[in-house]
Amino acid sequence: MISCNDLRPGMGFKYDGNIFTVLDTWHNKTAMRQMVIKIKAKNLRTGSITDISMTGGDKVETIHLEKREMQYLYDDGMGLVFMDTENYEQVSINKDRLKWEMNFLKENGTAEITYYEGEILGIALPSKVTLRIVETEPAVRGDTAKTATKDATLETGFVIRVPLFVGQDEEVIVRTDTGEYDSRA
Repeated sequence: MISCNDLRPGMGFKYDGNIFTVLDTWHNKTAMRQMVIKIKAKNLRTGSITDISMTGGDKVETIHLEKREMQYLYDDGMGLVFMDTENYEQVSINKDRLKWEMNFLKENGTAEITYYEGEILGIALPSKVTLRIVETEPAVRGDTAKTATKDATLETGFVIRVPLFVGQDEEVIVRTDTGEYDSRA
């Protein structure tokens, strides 16, 4: 148990039966009343972001999140199967929880799986991944009235906008946070 005054961004804590990670904190102390601590926190089970207000000195239980580097193996129909690269243990994560991440996962790719007391909370992808373009339209000469980009379908099925000079079967680097083209590989 620690005082809510000591919470800092990145710390995990338990509050009202839910587990959160701190995104930001604000301390408000006026002369006429007790300190109020406002915490912007992310619920690690649902992914929702909430604002929590506490009185200075309130206690919260800290939690320890375990993070493991795992390799994506395959899609088993219901979920995605990952393997721990240290002990070769395999886990399956439901596809519904990984809709965005599926756009950037290819077989043998790596991801960081976050656990809390054996419960899988989510995955964190590398900030950028290299993917191959399987389909793109040919560049049209002189088509630069607006930004000179075109649609390209990646090997995962995700569609991004790429510059006109990027062609089919080329590998590109894609940002996993925004899903945007970064550069050629």
